[in-house]
Amino acid sequence: MIEGKITNNIRTLRFMHNEMTQQELADRVGVTRQTINAIEAAKYSPSLEVAFKIAVAFDCSIQDVFQFNTDS
Repeated sequence: MIEGKITNNIRTLRFMHNEMTQQELADRVGVTRQTINAIEAAKYSPSLEVAFKIAVAFDCSIQDVFQFNTDS
């Protein structure tokens, strides 16, 4: 079994997009601000659909937003 952790660049991307707030991103994606906060803090892994919507909101690829880091 492959083990690893999903990390993200959401905070950096929000900053680079005119300091977008978590609420603004949540509104664009269709989730709550609390969901964006939990994803950004790596306390919650988004569904594939939400991950793609976040990438679209930043006009970048999903790999630019999320990374899967393995121990190996």
